[in-house]
Amino acid sequence: MKELNDILKNIKTSDFSAIDSVSVTSVEYDSRKVGEGSIFVAINGGTVDGHRYISKSIELGAKVIVFEQDDVDTNIQGVTFIKVNDTKEALGIIASNFYGNPSSKLKLIGVTGTNGKTTIATQLYTLFGLLSYKVGLFSTIKILAGDEEIVSTNTTPDPVTLNKYLNQMLDAGVTHCFMEVSSHGIDQRRIAGLEFVGGVFTNITRDHLDYHKTFREYLNVKKRFFDELPKSAFAISNSDDKNGLVMMQNTKAKRLTYSMKSVSDFKVKLIESHFNGMLLSIDNKEIWTKLIGKFNAYNLLAIYAVAIELGEDTDEVLTAISKLESVTGRFDHFLSKTGVITVIDYAHTPDALKNVLETINDIRTGNEKLITVVGCGGDRDKGKRPEMAKISCELSNKVILTSDNPRTEKPEDIIADMEAGVHAKYYHKTVSIVDREQGIKSACQDANTGDIILIAGKGHETYQDIMGVKHDFDDFEKAKKILTLLSK
Repeated sequence: MKELNDILKNIKTSDFSAIDSVSVTSVEYDSRKVGEGSIFVAINGGTVDGHRYISKSIELGAKVIVFEQDDVDTNIQGVTFIKVNDTKEALGIIASNFYGNPSSKLKLIGVTGTNGKTTIATQLYTLFGLLSYKVGLFSTIKILAGDEEIVSTNTTPDPVTLNKYLNQMLDAGVTHCFMEVSSHGIDQRRIAGLEFVGGVFTNITRDHLDYHKTFREYLNVKKRFFDELPKSAFAISNSDDKNGLVMMQNTKAKRLTYSMKSVSDFKVKLIESHFNGMLLSIDNKEIWTKLIGKFNAYNLLAIYAVAIELGEDTDEVLTAISKLESVTGRFDHFLSKTGVITVIDYAHTPDALKNVLETINDIRTGNEKLITVVGCGGDRDKGKRPEMAKISCELSNKVILTSDNPRTEKPEDIIADMEAGVHAKYYHKTVSIVDREQGIKSACQDANTGDIILIAGKGHETYQDIMGVKHDFDDFEKAKKILTLLSK
């Protein structure tokens, strides 16, 4: 329970009915969770407008209402009404204040970009654990708060969830926390009120244009994260990405760069690459890592840069990096009894798919057949569908176009959008199989000893979303089971 005056610190109110001595029991933006003494923040989420549920929230016991629209009836006895310009931003600040501003009491690092966020945040979590710190994590895959593991529903959770678990991390003795920061999370002000000591920019390519509408808007939203970092923080950017320096233009934070190709503060060189790992030179010191691919060389360099900026010893960091394993669903691979290598990867953007396929092609001798199984998600950016099919055809010996998470779209329509990107000269090596399991089975049946199968798009996910229903589906387990049966 907190006093209202305390949780309104740094909130810019344009009008309020009364701010007396009010005790607040919880912060809610979902009216269904409101209880006696709650503060209800009315958020317009696009599909649902919280202003419509103000009356219901009061009936359920809300004593404070935060709103932004002009037509709210504020003449209700016993209820404090607070008008703000932006309830989304207010929610973040209020939630942070309610939980005692936990982000200011540990070292919080945000990782943003199109690709690599999950790997970098998760590997930083693992790395600092190896360096004997108590650590926390917010990722696409899961939230790790002390000893508790929570399945993640959004890459960047809502502000109440964020602060609740940050507070729980503090109680567990956590000193460092690593967070994926999504463009949705930035745009919807989910990270408002949080205090970051550092931020990382990985890269930016086409993604989420169903939400952001234009690439420029998508870029500017990512940039906003760095614009809002304080002077006391650091900002680390991939200078090999053409927009890497754009991200740093207006930041007040200390600016640092990492790269493989250009002049930068932190440098990596890929010396050897195999399916069991790669030999890297990081700042002129050679290390062997179990991770694979040029994109992972960049990821590991970003991890190294963060650790050094946080004051860790160079040799200890490099030793710990050499112990890191791949993240679930990120270039996961296994060798079947029949000698077929299967790679499972979350690649669901054209650039990510290209990176994975190029990595495989760099490692293979050229005699093996590369079979790619790929689909695209429904209710998402349609423009990337033909691009992903095109890239798959150009870099594979055979391509199977199939379902990903069709959501509320017909799988056949999604695949038709992908087929539009297949050039006539690739028709002979492209087949469309709507059922994802059958698509994986076809790839497994067609693969011989030494061949490579890439199953792209879902990675760590253990479900397939069809018309709002999540059905059990794990690419890794499906492929392993099918290849085991074929080996008998």
